[in-house]
Amino acid sequence: MGCVTTGRNVVEKAQRALVAMRLGRDDEALDEVTPSSAEDMRALMLLLFGECSTMVSVLGDGGSAPVKVQVFDESGEEVPIDEADPPVRTAVRTLLAEVHGNTEAAQEQVEIALTSAAPDEVNSLVLQALRWTIRLSTECLDRDLPVPDWVQDALTD
Repeated sequence: MGCVTTGRNVVEKAQRALVAMRLGRDDEALDEVTPSSAEDMRALMLLLFGECSTMVSVLGDGGSAPVKVQVFDESGEEVPIDEADPPVRTAVRTLLAEVHGNTEAAQEQVEIALTSAAPDEVNSLVLQALRWTIRLSTECLDRDLPVPDWVQDALTD
């Protein structure tokens, strides 16, 4: 029963954070999730990256039309993933691990971030996951593709 409550709480926190992000309130989005325990933060990030992975797969037509992940610097130039800022690098690696079905590697990336990254880097990682969730779900909705109900609710409230 505890896991169900924790899981529901994580989804509700993620949903409230998505609403705040959609309204352009990054600080409020972080306020929704940062008081979380390490366990809840881990679950929240894995939830968001897992949903992003599912939407990437849907957008990529199950792999027949691959979705390209690119990283850009401040001037708009594409940079190799390994040269990106640590939170962006972690986000990309986590998403790619999930997309390729390697949930264990995704969990490792999140764990490394939670245990060794500075608080502002963890915040950047969370914001990146929220931004991608919004962008990917918007793209899916525009194409009449499925989006998790809880994400759709956060975007249409």
